Amino acid sequence: MKPLFPLMIASLLAFLGCGGNADPDFNRLLEKAMHDLESKTASHQAVWGLGSSARWNLNQDDGKLVFSFPDKTVTCEAQIIGSYDKTKGSWLWAWDNPSIATNLTQSSRKLREFGVQKKIDKLTRSEWPATERDCWEMAALANLLCEGQGVYRGPAGDLCVFMTFGPPRIEKR
Repeated sequence: MKPLFPLMIASLLAFLGCGGNADPDFNRLLEKAMHDLESKTASHQAVWGLGSSARWNLNQDDGKLVFSFPDKTVTCEAQIIGSYDKTKGSWLWAWDNPSIATNLTQSSRKLREFGVQKKIDKLTRSEWPATERDCWEMAALANLLCEGQGVYRGPAGDLCVFMTFGPPRIEKR
């Protein structure tokens, strides 16, 4: 007879999101998503300066993510995937965040559906303990599966809002 204590601990860790994901197919998909995102990010950094804007803004009414530079403005359609609370060390999916406009949660809802189909707890549980790396992986996965052009991590106090974006439109000032 197997001892119950190790099984109980493993189940608890898995429930809390601390036991890693045992599904090798999901782990390979996350790795693919991260490599895809790294490539796209490098391209956006080289072409228009992703990550170096003086300011960023997201209008929840029209879904436009705007990066402001001294010499240009870059505008993209955006989807909020989720947010990382640095003080709590937790991820919250956009599909379960009432402060996010429904039109900006379509991609996060697609990931939830994917998680239901594949029985992937991280994609179906509203909030869970996370590292910032976990958040990047969730956003990268959304970017891959929903055919986004990139991911932006928008700082907002103790939160970081992870969003995917579509093709950038660059306007010179």
